[in-house]
Amino acid sequence: MKILFWFSLITIIYVYLLYPVLVYIMSFLYKKPLGGKYSYPYLSILLAAHNEEKNMERKIKSLLEIDYPQERFEILIGSDGSTDKTNEITTKLMNEKIKFFSQQKRQGKPGILNLLAEKANGEILVFTDARQRLDKNALKELVKHFSDQKIGSVSAELIYENEDHNNKTGSGVGLYWKYEKFIRKSEARMGSMLGATGALYAIRRELFPKLPQDLILDDIYIPMKIVERGFRAIMDPKAKVYDRVFLNPKGEFLRKTRTLAGNFQLVYYLGHLFNPLKGKISWQFFSHKFLRVVVSFLLILLFVSNILILGSTFYQVIFILQAAFYLMALLGFLFKRKIRIFDVPYMFCVMNSASLVGLYKLLSRKQNAIWQKAEVVSS
Repeated sequence: MKILFWFSLITIIYVYLLYPVLVYIMSFLYKKPLGGKYSYPYLSILLAAHNEEKNMERKIKSLLEIDYPQERFEILIGSDGSTDKTNEITTKLMNEKIKFFSQQKRQGKPGILNLLAEKANGEILVFTDARQRLDKNALKELVKHFSDQKIGSVSAELIYENEDHNNKTGSGVGLYWKYEKFIRKSEARMGSMLGATGALYAIRRELFPKLPQDLILDDIYIPMKIVERGFRAIMDPKAKVYDRVFLNPKGEFLRKTRTLAGNFQLVYYLGHLFNPLKGKISWQFFSHKFLRVVVSFLLILLFVSNILILGSTFYQVIFILQAAFYLMALLGFLFKRKIRIFDVPYMFCVMNSASLVGLYKLLSRKQNAIWQKAEVVSS
């Protein structure tokens, strides 16, 4: 039991503390340039949508107002079996810049993206979603990096506009996302980050890989397939895209469940990246993606093994600390009002329980490429 206890404890510390510190240090030891020269390649902006009547008009108008030469981009929109007014709104706003493709039978986002990428004329493919708002300079900042022929994928920086510090979900998600961005920026400086921000990222058109129909996380799969071919995947903090936190805990839990189910799926699709001969990217993939999703099981193993070895003061103290942490998480769940001391334990447990649910949904085929929307509402 002591072996299991120490294995779990050391791995958890490595995942959440040591890996971020190590990758930060290495990002300066092996720093690669992120700068680029301004140019205006022809862009194809791809937008896959399902029942986005609340967002579609605002999104299309914002794309048409972006600070980028109007003659240097096109917008391709794909409606995946929408049953609301998405198609009607899009058709009403169509002009010579917009190409609209609608399929009656819902197939999932990968199928729509495969179709749009095939129809695109741009040198660069830009991926975005209906809900998020782009900064007016985002596309210029994003695509300037493609002047470097070694860059294959560039991600924008996601910023939450409604990070409510008086709401336990909003505050917790905001803190977690700052932690995650710290790691991603370090990885990008070192060479390549693992994936991209799905709200806005760009790739070279010739590097687009045909997506499996059951794929859940295109924004990780696509950049990683590009890295696999010897190109870099980076992030530019100057390219900003804005989103809203799911202040309703149920909405945030559904989103996280899908993301973590997708991470488990990527272990299958990108498992060859575990090969140490792949270099730093293998270490990153193992530490940041694989170990992150198995931490949920290690937390259970740590708690159970700790109960069975309470013979010394050290193990008793560790058990008391664990019990206190989970008690604070429980109180964070029970109290409707936000109490700051319960904030981190509550969201930590929400996200790790989402990992368990995500694996169950993936294995039971209850989680697939057909995405379910969760509304951004206050709790």
